[in-house]
Amino acid sequence: MAGSLRKSSKRRAMSDINVVPYIDVMLVLLVIFMVTAPMVNPGVVNLPTVGGAKVQSLPPVFLSIDANENVIVRKDGEPVQTLNKFELGAFARSQAEKSAEQPVVLAADKSIKYEVVMEVMSKLKENGVKRVGLAVKSQ
Repeated sequence: MAGSLRKSSKRRAMSDINVVPYIDVMLVLLVIFMVTAPMVNPGVVNLPTVGGAKVQSLPPVFLSIDANENVIVRKDGEPVQTLNKFELGAFARSQAEKSAEQPVVLAADKSIKYEVVMEVMSKLKENGVKRVGLAVKSQ
């Protein structure tokens, strides 16, 4: 009888994965990250001040690109002239001849592809306009 008891009490190999060590490691890592996260300082950016900026001697020329990709020239907020891509080069040359230092501010409809805005900017630069800026809407 003693022999039969031994044969029936044999241990079988476990087919389950022991996950207890993995849980222990995860808890240790969680504690480490919770302790070190408040100690990490985000980078501080020093922004430039505008107190020393020069006052513009020439008022900028505003160009707007509407949803149909037409360029509208605005002076004092009122539309003066509407240009297509082909007329833009001649306009830029005439602006550069008047004053090469006069700034041009470009505003575009948000539905326009960025490629169109870059084409207008490069066309202005190619034809002698030195100072081109982008207008944005403040929130």
